Amino acid sequence: MLKRADRNILRQRRHLRIRRRMGGLPDRPRLSVYRSLNHIYAQIVDDTRGATIIAASTRDPEIRDAVKGKKKTEACALVGELVARRAQAKGIKQVVFDRSGYLYHGRIKALADAARKAGLQF
Repeated sequence: MLKRADRNILRQRRHLRIRRRMGGLPDRPRLSVYRSLNHIYAQIVDDTRGATIIAASTRDPEIRDAVKGKKKTEACALVGELVARRAQAKGIKQVVFDRSGYLYHGRIKALADAARKAGLQF
């Protein structure tokens, strides 16, 4: 009997395949996205130091109240704006977008579009 691979395992394989070719540098760090069932998390990472520079999520106290009652894609747009504002406050203008193996549509696209609109370049 053939067994079908778990979706998350397939996503992790895609993520590792992408990460082999992509990395965040000090002048252009990596914007990494993780999507759980109810929340979305975004962080800007400098891979040379192995350090997270900025992080934002739907659980962040700054936007937690604004997220309540909104659809998931709308909440992701708020997270994208927040991460872009925090990046610009630290002087980061360009990033490499790491979608972590997720398809570029829906919540991932909403976050990326909102970050671009707020001033991040990728």
